[in-house]
Amino acid sequence: MATRRLTMAQALIAFLQNQYVARDGVEQAFFAGCWGIFGHGNVAGLGQALQQAAPSFRYYQTRNEQAMVHTAAAYAKHKNRLQTFACASSIGPGATNMVTGAATATVNRLPVLLLPADIFAQRIQAPVLQQLESERTQDVSVNDCFRPVSRYWDRIVRPEQLITALPAAMRVLTSPADTGAVTLGLCQDTQAEAYDYPAALFEPRVWRVPRARPDLGLLQRAAALIRASERPLIIAGGGVRYSEASEALRAFVERTGVPVGETQSGKGSLPYDHPANLGATGVSGTPGANRFAREADLVIGIGTRYTDFTTASKTAFHHPGVSFVNINVAEFDAGKHAGLALVGDARVTLEELDALLAGYAVAPGYRARAVEANAAWDREVQRIYDLGHGPPISQGEVIGLVNTHAGPRDVVVCAAGSMPGDLHKLWRARDPQGYHLEYGYSCMGYEIAGGMGVKLADPAREVFVMVGDGSYLMMATEIATMAQEGIKVIIVVVDNHGFASIGALSESVGSGGFGTEFRERTETGWLAGERLAIDYAANAASLGARVLRARTREALDHALGEARAHTGGPICVVVETDRDAHVGNYDSWWDVPVAEVAEDSAVVQARSEYEAARREQRHYL
Repeated sequence: MATRRLTMAQALIAFLQNQYVARDGVEQAFFAGCWGIFGHGNVAGLGQALQQAAPSFRYYQTRNEQAMVHTAAAYAKHKNRLQTFACASSIGPGATNMVTGAATATVNRLPVLLLPADIFAQRIQAPVLQQLESERTQDVSVNDCFRPVSRYWDRIVRPEQLITALPAAMRVLTSPADTGAVTLGLCQDTQAEAYDYPAALFEPRVWRVPRARPDLGLLQRAAALIRASERPLIIAGGGVRYSEASEALRAFVERTGVPVGETQSGKGSLPYDHPANLGATGVSGTPGANRFAREADLVIGIGTRYTDFTTASKTAFHHPGVSFVNINVAEFDAGKHAGLALVGDARVTLEELDALLAGYAVAPGYRARAVEANAAWDREVQRIYDLGHGPPISQGEVIGLVNTHAGPRDVVVCAAGSMPGDLHKLWRARDPQGYHLEYGYSCMGYEIAGGMGVKLADPAREVFVMVGDGSYLMMATEIATMAQEGIKVIIVVVDNHGFASIGALSESVGSGGFGTEFRERTETGWLAGERLAIDYAANAASLGARVLRARTREALDHALGEARAHTGGPICVVVETDRDAHVGNYDSWWDVPVAEVAEDSAVVQARSEYEAARREQRHYL
């Protein structure tokens, strides 16, 4: 049998270079390259292997290990999970920096390959720099932290273990149902150890991503349930996007008239102005979507995990006889809410279900109500866009101006704070790939790194990153990476002087925004003094971005026009907003527990309201 003598690290990179995926007859390389930061744990192993493989397998330098995982995950999301990056770190803090990124990828079902360096397999050197010792076992390292946040985990202590570990990792990475973070801990001495690998391991391999079809009998039962319903409602989730099912969904709703509410991941499944599109659903939902959800006697969930934001903490669906039909590639999600589980690809399942529903349509009056709800919400969005508040202006107006400057195929990126809820309601999505929210984990710090990943995935689109000041301070470092690589991303920093989202939530539970504003400490011990004078524009400029400042609506309009015309690297627009000018909560509720006993009357009142709201919660059995 033919062999190639390579170090373990060289063999790993040679394998990754030859992995391909195919769906619907389209084949492409699965890995776009490797992000990494080198330390003593990987510089002579994986670092040497990447240097030897360059430039055919591209290495990207990053500033923060967590950020590089966010970049890879965002890239994978925009590529509909058909392509991703590997992410390499040294042992110790470099590795554990990636844990949050791993959790973000796994929660959102996004494929990312993590390659943290690990302890010495030989052990004679122990304890070494950055090694976590255990008095109970020699077989543990900080990389064991990745176990609960990875879909597949392995530690490579011998070079030949790659022969079985790598195909197992690829099976998970390319699975429509089981994908997420995959972690291979690479013992630092083993990385540099040579082995005679079978040459067949490095032959090009194509992993075919199937479009699984559900059971025909269950499809027929689902069609019968839909025909028997009077007020069906579709909840479009991320599975619509990943299966590229937007056209199938459009055809289905135009023929049947079933209206659609969208989750954060599913927003853009239909254009915002499609007459069947009720907009955002759940906690951050529109009046129409939440009203239709309350009345629905049948909910058709397509590619949704039914998170608490989608179900309004199990208060969204009020009909006493409501039932569920769930289309999902993951059996786990398809079975939620005791639903009829159609385990399969969203696109083919919709197409086959549509064929079984030939001749069926909702009542004309029901369809007309959806059309009016769509139009009424569009009027409310325009009112918020044109509010004329301040200065400082409102966050809703900032969203409106960014949306106006964004082209039909451009992308908005966000993750945490009050912005995701407002974007969910207000952003006029015109393209299935135009709305990129990381809201499964809502990870602060994702936005800038994620925006870079989206731009790398689709350079022809303008990418607008919308990030609050709190999230910006957590991870702005990848601005330097964008400057280094000449990557243009428009970063809109919303300065609302602290954690405005949690500030509003704190007020709603009676705590008055405690600990959520960026203020100096007073002599009495409270963080209630002058606002911190943080210059975000100066900070972004120091990292290599071109910067623009805006305080008024007119100034922001001009700055966004200038940013769009900009060529080259990153450009940052900083705008101050009024943290107290909120977009409304449209008849929905989120379960955030309130202290059962307290000295403050505002907390006591909030608890009373909380207990009343909880009485609306129900199990769906």
